[in-house]
Amino acid sequence: MPEFGLIVVGDEILSGKRADKHLPKFVELLTERGLRLAWAEYVGDEPARITATLRRALATGDVVVCTGGIGATPDDHTRQCAAAALGVPLALHPEARRLIEQRGQDMARQQGQPWEPERADNRQRLNMGVFPAGARIVPNPYNQIPGFALAGPAGGAIYFVPGFPVMAWPMMAWALDTEWSHCFTRGAWRERSVVLYGAMEAPLTPVMERVEAAHPGVRVFSLPSVDHPEHGRHIELGVKGAPAQADAAYADLRAWLQPFALSYGPELVRG
Repeated sequence: MPEFGLIVVGDEILSGKRADKHLPKFVELLTERGLRLAWAEYVGDEPARITATLRRALATGDVVVCTGGIGATPDDHTRQCAAAALGVPLALHPEARRLIEQRGQDMARQQGQPWEPERADNRQRLNMGVFPAGARIVPNPYNQIPGFALAGPAGGAIYFVPGFPVMAWPMMAWALDTEWSHCFTRGAWRERSVVLYGAMEAPLTPVMERVEAAHPGVRVFSLPSVDHPEHGRHIELGVKGAPAQADAAYADLRAWLQPFALSYGPELVRG
């Protein structure tokens, strides 16, 4: 079972000009398929750093989505960095060329203009189909301008999609459903937790350690909050793992919390 990762490229995210929406959406897409996000990285539009990030990701064998920087303007570097990370040349992908030219013809038709493939702007658009050698197409249902995917030497893959959510999100779903459906584990993972009002983590830590020691493969989590709009100051304390193991671990957790004078809120079940 590979792990799943996300790389978000763009100075606009790091500067705060735009808020990243890809991380929560990718988590949602994975969760719907019984999968989990193992890691995420943010990187600005600096070619050396993008190249190093992609090289590390390719070496892991993970399944990774990389968003942003695949356009054809001077601040887009992801295509070039992907080629550098693999040590391969860039080349105009024949299917990408066909799709980009088809999009150009459609736009010209809609505007009542002749299609001029040799016009400078139409030639410039072809750069969006210049991918690292060996890349395969990731279809874009929004405007047909494709992304691309690269297989890593360790057996994983990176899927390169635009930064625009309206394009990126269906392309993410396509990658999962088309090439990784054999990894789906719907119903194979469960979280069970309870809200504890006014609790402190330190006194409860031995209980958490006891649960993990008694139930290998189950992980305990503690999410404190000091200003939640509904629950105020509280801890969400719970376990996550395969359903049967998670249920057993949660039963022990609740039993071993009994000696503490705790105020309980709602129980939560996910998965």
